[in-house]
Amino acid sequence: MTREDKLIQRIEQGDFSAADELITIYYPEILRYCIWHVPDRSLAEDAVQETFLKAIRYFDRYTHRGKFKPFLYRIAANTCIDICRKNRHPDISLEESAVDPCYCEPAFEAVRSDMVLRQLVDSLPKNQREIVLLRFGQDLTLREIAGVLNLPLRTVQSRLRSALKRLKAEIVPPEKEPAGKGKKNCEKGGSL
Repeated sequence: MTREDKLIQRIEQGDFSAADELITIYYPEILRYCIWHVPDRSLAEDAVQETFLKAIRYFDRYTHRGKFKPFLYRIAANTCIDICRKNRHPDISLEESAVDPCYCEPAFEAVRSDMVLRQLVDSLPKNQREIVLLRFGQDLTLREIAGVLNLPLRTVQSRLRSALKRLKAEIVPPEKEPAGKGKKNCEKGGSL
């Protein structure tokens, strides 16, 4: 029995101090997920709080079959959607966020590279974007992602593959074919 299973069993028996432990386990993961889905950190923190409140409030509707993590991510996804609907803010472009180079620090460069990654991921269709974020931003398995999104495993696999191809095409420009490659060489080998 995993630690999560034991904690959920304790919560089912009425020990709500176990809920605090469960929140402690998943808080950093859900916060990271919410940061990717809402416009600023304070809203992300609000989304995390709301996610855990809903998880505890509706815990009696949850049947534990070892899939608490996807259940939690589904709540977080819906909460982030609700928060984004309430707080529509335009995205800031990289040019608008440009800072005088003399102020560059390693932490700033990390934030800047995160913004570039975010813009790349935002260029994906929504159904692919969510899979990429869950897989690489949250380290969920493909099976867990299928559970979060209520999709067949094969669909998750094909969408992830398509998303990675798109991202690769945007990051690495296609190489030009060298001269003569792809043309039939009729001089060698005779006539038709």
